[in-house]
This record gives sequence, structure tokens and C-alpha cells, in this order.
Amino acid sequence: MDCNEFGHTVLSIVDGKLVLPKTNYKDVGLVAGIEIHQQLDTKEKLFCHCPTTLMDTAGHTGEFFRYLRATESEMGEIDRAAQEEMKRVRKFQYYTYPSTCLVENDEEPPAPLNDEALSIGLTLAKTFGMTPIPQIHTMRKLVIDGSNTSGFQRTALVAINGALPNGGSIETICIEEEAAQRVKDDIFSLDRLGIPLVEITTSPCMHTPEDVQQVAEYIGMVLRSTGAVKRGLGTIRQDVNISIRDGARVEIKGVQDLALIAEVVRREVQRQRELLAIHAELKKRHASVGTDKIDITDLFKETKSAVLKKAKKIYALVLPGFAGLVGREIQPGRRLGSEMSDYAKKCGVGGIFHTDELPAYGVTAEEVGRLREFVHAQEKDCVILVAGANEKQAGCAWNQVHNRAKLALSDKPVPEETRKMLEEGSTAYMRPLPGAERMYPETDVLPVRIDKARWNVVTVPELLTVKAERYEKDLGLAPAVARQMAFSEYRPLFERALSAGIKANLASRTLLATLTEIRRDGADTDKITDDAILAVLKSVTGSGHVSVSGSAALHKEVAKEAIPEILTAIAGGSTAEQAMAKLAPAVSRDELEAVIKKIVAGRVEFVAQKQKAALGPLMGVVMQEVRGSVDGKVVSELLRKEIEKVLADKK
Repeated sequence: MDCNEFGHTVLSIVDGKLVLPKTNYKDVGLVAGIEIHQQLDTKEKLFCHCPTTLMDTAGHTGEFFRYLRATESEMGEIDRAAQEEMKRVRKFQYYTYPSTCLVENDEEPPAPLNDEALSIGLTLAKTFGMTPIPQIHTMRKLVIDGSNTSGFQRTALVAINGALPNGGSIETICIEEEAAQRVKDDIFSLDRLGIPLVEITTSPCMHTPEDVQQVAEYIGMVLRSTGAVKRGLGTIRQDVNISIRDGARVEIKGVQDLALIAEVVRREVQRQRELLAIHAELKKRHASVGTDKIDITDLFKETKSAVLKKAKKIYALVLPGFAGLVGREIQPGRRLGSEMSDYAKKCGVGGIFHTDELPAYGVTAEEVGRLREFVHAQEKDCVILVAGANEKQAGCAWNQVHNRAKLALSDKPVPEETRKMLEEGSTAYMRPLPGAERMYPETDVLPVRIDKARWNVVTVPELLTVKAERYEKDLGLAPAVARQMAFSEYRPLFERALSAGIKANLASRTLLATLTEIRRDGADTDKITDDAILAVLKSVTGSGHVSVSGSAALHKEVAKEAIPEILTAIAGGSTAEQAMAKLAPAVSRDELEAVIKKIVAGRVEFVAQKQKAALGPLMGVVMQEVRGSVDGKVVSELLRKEIEKVLADKK
């Protein structure tokens, strides 16, 4: 995995992915760990009895508003991440539903910790070889970004010290409540709030981007092996912790696409290295950060820039020696100026302008010249412009940019912070890394004891990788099909089919291929129930009895070739019985032979031209004629004989 060292060069993008010069990540000193958050498929939420189903936000039945404030820790301190969120006053709006309750509203005390969720956590702990916590205490984690009505998230440590196949370790497993879903801006939906999550945290045991992705894939596989986690977009999120030598630990939140994890790591390594290079260049230039908050509002009274024109207050910050470096790319589409802009946005402004990118955005070269002259900026200086809706907002944003600029010159030019993933793997600043002050005890939830008796009855699930090997060995499935079936969301239905006596190849073909094919053709497969699929498969194998045309317990067998037609009919609103009743009546062997002779006799010239290759096209004609009432193997056998007879007569 290791390659040669690289210097600071222009980045290139191929197929939307960052292509770096070859990197020796061990020499760079890459250290990474991950936190995986997975929704659990429980009946009820973690601290109330509401269902864990998501709702259409258009159908919300109520709403209310909240202002959130940070609380002091037991030591009288306020967490730095919470302080950052409090830089501007925000009014949060929440949607409620008949499926949510007063616990989500933070108007009623929480119920005891969901035991079903705890059991899943213990199952995972035992699977990873971890040590359970004898007495589980629920804690409050300070969160005032609007994603929780209470201003904190409840979390409980379940187990510690697990093992990973790469020799690394899992440090902790926690059970915690899911956050509210952001609808738009500061509007949140409470249907997701409180769904149980398992949080799995690894040690910083990974040293290449590929390591990180492989460990995430392994943990994801173990989670799915339990059969007790939710599936689909948004049900699992990875937070990646990354640092390099001379850099700093950065937490990147919310990586939902597993395929992007390695790319996120590569881009963060590049960002930190570029920030270190900028720092070295600033020191070489003897750069500095200005201290004057210069009011330049009147300078842009006649500007054509839409942003500056509507601003009530505009401040400038002079950065001596920074010219060319504020506009230097540190990630694809991201510059040092982008980092400064992220900090400014915490005060509610839309961003910043800087002279490395001007003239642009309606600001003319003449205006840039007047600006430089007004603030006494030299050629090697960069000037930052901050525009706000009022003096307080502009002043707050100026201070944020000033602080970020000073960090670029400090002994720690890569700040410790929490960042969010952007499209394609670059990242943006969210807030400082939280400290210990954000955690404090939850006094409304009683502790739960985990004694030896409970721990001893916890069973370890069969891993999906092991299951795939068993499907291949015991059921005769092809290796690729066996793995796809083991990892498929249809796996429980597949095993139900096997228990009902349905052949593995028929079941896997129907679930993995046929449903996909008819979905592509426009069928709404979500309307096909598991029971309907089983009924159809039983009829194909002759192992089931279904009611057809109102006749109770009338035996009805269908050919497997009819499955797509039947399932499409069910997706369109028919029952399994109705769909199968619409098939052509079963035909005898004599009747089938007569159909085949008629079809071949009408296509003698085609058979003579195609020879034995005529079998395939004519199979389709015959099967359409009998509409699934005959097994394809029988049709193929009789059709082949008839074709051979015609060819023999031609000779």
C-alpha cells in the first residue's frame, strides 16, 4: 500500500476522485480511527415507547419552537464546541407526528433504557470479544445544534476492549439515541429522534486510507450479521478521526457512503499537509495578522456586488505576507480562504471575499485598487472583506476570520476540529473538537446491571462471510451468488424459503435477479409481500397449496418461467392467488407436443436457416403460448426433438 513521498503539487481529479502523487502514508505519519453509528431495528425508541418508523414530513401534525443554550459542566465549565454553536442565536422549529410523544418534545421524563436495544449491543460486544460494563449508566452529551430538543443526547457505555482482524481494537460500544432529522435550515423532524443507535469506536489503529475502509466494511458486515439493524440510506454513518505527523486530530462527521471513506482520508491528509506547507511559507515570509478592524462600508456604497451592496456593515482585515496563500488550494474546490469562510459563517454571514480571488463577484479591479490604498495593503498582503447584516454580525465574523488567520501562523497550524463531509470527499469546518465538559450524568434514567447470567445467555450470530461460505458449500450456490445472497436484505426471506423446501437456486434467482428485473421494467416491488413471494415459489416447486379462482386448497403448480409475470401482477395489485389463476390452464404432454408441432411447422424456413440455434427464439414463442403452465425443461426437450426432426426431413 505504501508508495513514494510527494511534495506540494497541483492536485488532479480523475472520474471525480482526488488523484494525489504517490504517498507513503507511514512516512506521513497517518493515524486514523473510526466511529460507526448504526440504527437498530427495534420496535420502540430508546427512551420512550414510540415506534422507530420514519414519517413523511409533509404529514406532520404539530410543531413548536425552541432556543437552546449550553449548560455548565459539574466543574462549572462550558464545552468549547457548544460555545461555538452559541455565537449566534438560533430559533429551532420541530415537526411532531401522531407517532411521536412528549419525551421527544422534552416535556416528559424518559422511560427506562430500551432492553431490546441493549440486548443487541451486548450481542455485538460478545461478537467482538469485548468486556461488558457491569453497571450501565446513561450519560448526557451536550448538543445544541438543534438536532435534539433537550440540548443533549443520551448515551450509555455498554462494553470495552474488543478485537479487529487487522490487529487493531474496538475501544467502546455505546447505545445512544439518534438525532432529529434536519428538514431544512433550522427545521427538524422528530420522527427520527430517539431511534436506538449503536456507536462502535475503534482505536487509532489504521495507517492507510485502505485500512480505514476495510475496517469500516468489516464492522458493517458484523452489524448486518445480527439481523437486527436497519437498512437503507441514512441508517449508518461513519465518523473518521484522522491525524498526521505535525498535524492534529480532526473528526470528520457523517460519511454515509462506504465507498468514499478512503477518499475522505486521502483528502484530509492532503489538507493537513497543505496547511503545514502554508505555515512554513508564512514563516519564511515573516507574515503577520493585522489587528485593526477596518470599517470599509462607505468604500462600497456604489458597488455592483450584490453581497456587498445589501450589507449594512463591511469590515476589512489585512494579512501582511498572506498574498497568494489565502487562495491556495488545499483540497479540490477548497482553499485556505474556504477555511476562514467556514469560521465566519458561524456568525450567520454567507462567507467572505479576499483579494486573492478579486476582482470577481461584482467587485471591480478599480474597487480592489481603492481598497488596497484605503487599508494601506502592500503587494504581498491579502485583504479579507467581511460583510454583515448589522455591526454585531459583521464584527463577530471579523473576529472569527482573525482567529483562523492567527491559527495559520501558530505552532499548531492544523487546528483540532470537527468537520463535515462535502460531496466527493472534501470537508468543511463545523466546530472545535468537544472536550470532557460536554458529558455529565443523566439523573432521570436508572442504571442497568449486566450480571454473569445475562452475559452468558448472549449468543454470537453467524457472520455473513461465514454464511456465504456455507451457502456455497452446502447449497451449491455459485460463489458470487452465495455472497450476494448472504449480504442481501432478502436473506431472511431466502432462509424462510429454504425451510419451506424451496430449492436454493430458485429462491436466490427470484430474490436477487427476478425482482430486480421487474423493478427495472416499472413494477413496484415494494408492494409484493414476503408471504406472496413464498406462495409463488411453493407453487413452482409443487410444495404448496393455494386458493385459485375461489376454490379452496386447489393444487396449482406453475413453471418457474412464469414467476416474473406473476410477481408483476402482484405488484400491480393482484393477490398471489389471482395472479396465478390468470395463467393459462395446465396442458398435458400431448397438448404441448401439438402446440410445438404447430409452431415449428409454421417456421420451417427459419429452422432450416438457424439450424439448432432456432431453439432459443422458438422457446420464447412456445412459453408465451402456454403462459407459464409448463416447465421450461419439458418444453426445451420436446422442442429440440421437433427441430431435429424437421432438420432431418430437410436432408
